[in-house]
Amino acid sequence: MYELHSCLRSVFFATVIPGTIVLSWLTGLVGLRSLQTCLVIFFLIFVLLPLIFRYSVTMQRGILFLPFIKYPKGLDLTRPENIGLYATRNFYITVKEHDTDKDGVNLGVWHVLPRHAVRRFRRELLVEAEVEQDLAPDEPSPESDQQLRELSSAIRSEFPSVLPENKQLFYERLLRMPGGTIVLYLHGNTASRGSGHRSEVYKLLRNLNYHVFTFDYRGFGDSDPVPPTEEGVVRDALMVFEYIANITSNPIFVWGHSLGTGVATHLCAKLADLRERGPRGVILESPFTNIRDEIRLHPFARLFKNLPWFDFTISRPMYNNNLRFESDMHVREFRQPIMIIHSEDDVVVPFQLGYRLYRIALDSRDRAWGPVEFHRFSAIHSYGHKYLCRAPELPGLIRQFAESYRDAVY
Repeated sequence: MYELHSCLRSVFFATVIPGTIVLSWLTGLVGLRSLQTCLVIFFLIFVLLPLIFRYSVTMQRGILFLPFIKYPKGLDLTRPENIGLYATRNFYITVKEHDTDKDGVNLGVWHVLPRHAVRRFRRELLVEAEVEQDLAPDEPSPESDQQLRELSSAIRSEFPSVLPENKQLFYERLLRMPGGTIVLYLHGNTASRGSGHRSEVYKLLRNLNYHVFTFDYRGFGDSDPVPPTEEGVVRDALMVFEYIANITSNPIFVWGHSLGTGVATHLCAKLADLRERGPRGVILESPFTNIRDEIRLHPFARLFKNLPWFDFTISRPMYNNNLRFESDMHVREFRQPIMIIHSEDDVVVPFQLGYRLYRIALDSRDRAWGPVEFHRFSAIHSYGHKYLCRAPELPGLIRQFAESYRDAVY
């Protein structure tokens, strides 16, 4: 019955516009030339454009990833301090596509130091005096801060000042310190790792005394301008994760936002399949179930989603071209705990998709695996798609999740 209703609705929406145009001509409201013009416009927008989309992989990738949308304008990603991210190292990781790949793909990466490390080494890091006001302790020192206190003299003797030639060694030295927590942040589509709402997340995590790693996928920011694919961006995330894991044994958490949630779940599933070390937990902010569901509910699809040929020309071709991001499948393939956070007023990735993913994870994952949490944020706060990081209760939720599972192994 539902399929019949859906079919009838699709036929109605596909015929109502041209039918209205023809009826207007038959009743004399518009002339023949106007009728022809309107029908041509309808054909171009609702028939020809979807057909072009069906057969253009380039267009499909462009619409999904939107790497050509760049903001803020003129941002120098080599200088993260320009957006308030002092004590942040910018560097590049090369991703090899295969063993014989000589050049690879270069990815721009940031490593944001935790607040307690910045406070303790502010002179060596050349942190300006006015920034020190942000670093006053307001909570008990973490275990890693105690380690820093005990070893600070030795580290200072080794690094009397942090210069370009020893910056990598200094940051990696702090990363190896016992007791630390690392968050790998996987951003969504458009812009770069330096866009405004993303930098707010980094600052939130820094203030929780976590090391933060974030990077731009291929085709984004100052990473190599290689057309992104699902396999490509997941490989990028895998290489950055392995870079961190090869340096430190401290727990790593993966945080994905929007399209980055699809990257995060696929990454964790791949690590599980490879039987490699995985993260201790996964945070999914504004997630969706899969690209097919997300496309149908996305605001950009409102004009097209009721067309009878929508699946044939839009969603099915993307699926066939391996642009799937099937989080509803991947959450069944790794054991780590999952925390899902979603705002009720999210119009880009509707709240119902995040909750549906939560129910799928609850019903399909083994009971011996890590728990799945879901946190709903009321629409009255207007956090929307990007600004859950401004919720006052979020830092406490993150801290509780990280402390609960930082030493757990599933």
